Amino acid sequence: MAGRWMDLGMYNARGLAGADALGIAIEQMVTGIASPVDSERGLAARLNYLTRTDAGYEAMDRAGIHISPRTLMAWLAEERIPNKANRSRLDAAYWDLRRRNVAADLKKRLNNHGRGTRVEINPVDQTRVEGRHQRDLSSRSINVRGVWDRAVDAWVNDDIDELDAIWDDIIQDLGSEYDAYSNVSSIGWAA
Repeated sequence: MAGRWMDLGMYNARGLAGADALGIAIEQMVTGIASPVDSERGLAARLNYLTRTDAGYEAMDRAGIHISPRTLMAWLAEERIPNKANRSRLDAAYWDLRRRNVAADLKKRLNNHGRGTRVEINPVDQTRVEGRHQRDLSSRSINVRGVWDRAVDAWVNDDIDELDAIWDDIIQDLGSEYDAYSNVSSIGWAA
C-alpha cells in the first residue's frame, strides 16, 4: 500500500514499507548459532543441526545443496570442508530451518494467550524534509491481536504481499491517519 506517501523519497523522507518493517521485526526475534559458517565450530554446528531431522535435509535441498551421502559424511567427519558456495548454502539452509522451527514459538509469544502484542510504530524519518513538506507525525502504540499466525506464516514463506495485507489490517486501527503509517522508520515490541 503506497498510502499518502506515493513516492516516499521525493522530499527526502526516509523509511521503509510497513510490511518490510514487520518482517524485519519478526526476523529480529530469531536467534541461532553465533559462530560464522566459515569457522570450524560454526560449520560443525550447522551441519549437526541440519542432519538431525528430515526437515534439515529438506532445508538443504531448498538451499541448493545436492551432494552425495559420501561427501556429506566427509563434511560431518571433518575430513573435507565445503567450498565457499556450499558453506553459504549451508548457512542459508540453517536459517531457513531455524525460522521454520521457531515459527510456532513466535506465534505463541506474539498472540500472548489472545491478548496480542503492543506494537510501537515509528513514523518515517523527516529530518531531511523541508519544513513546508513535513507532516506532524508521532510514534504510535497499538495493541495488535488476531493477525500474528498469518504474519508469522507469511514471514516464514517470504510472502511480502501477505505481510503488506496484514500491515494494512494493523494500521486500520490507527484511525483516520492510518495511511500516513504505510511507510515507517521502524516498528518494535517486547514479546
